Amino acid sequence: MTDPPKKNARSPIDFKSSPSQELTSALIARAEHDLIFTPRIMGESLYMLQRYFQDFIKEQLEARSVTFGDHPLLLPFMETHARELAEFVVTGVGLNHHIRLTDLEALGPDPERIRRLDLLDSFSAHIKNAEDHFLSGVGGLQQILGSIEDMQNLRKDGPDT
Repeated sequence: MTDPPKKNARSPIDFKSSPSQELTSALIARAEHDLIFTPRIMGESLYMLQRYFQDFIKEQLEARSVTFGDHPLLLPFMETHARELAEFVVTGVGLNHHIRLTDLEALGPDPERIRRLDLLDSFSAHIKNAEDHFLSGVGGLQQILGSIEDMQNLRKDGPDT
C-alpha cells in the first residue's frame, strides 16, 4: 500500500496546499479504516437481473388474469418495478459484501472462492426477498385494476355526457 503524502511533502508539481488537497490527504490516511469496496452489478448481468424480474412480474400478473390488452399502462408498471426489484438485489448484495481495503489487499485465490460462494447465497436470498415483496403487494394491484375496470364499465353503461 502506498503511504499517504506527508503533510509537508511537496508534490513534483509545485501546487500550493489547498483545503481540498488537505482533505484528500486526510481521507487517504484513513483509507485503511474507513474505505470499503462494494460489488456492483452492471452491464449484461444487470440487464439479465432486470429481465428476470420483468418476466417474473408478467408471469405473476398473468396468473391473476391481468394482461396487457386490458391495461395499457401495465408495461411501464412492469419495467419500473423490475428495475426497482433489481436495484433492491444489487443494493442488498452490496451492503452485505463490502470489502475493507486491508482485506482486499490480502485476498488470495482461496478467499476469493469462498467469497464467490457467499455471493451466490446472498444473490439467491435477495432475489427471493424481492419476489416475496412483489407478491405481497400484487393483491393491491389487482384491486386497483379492478376499480379502474369498474369505472370504465360505469362510463360505458351511463348516459352520454
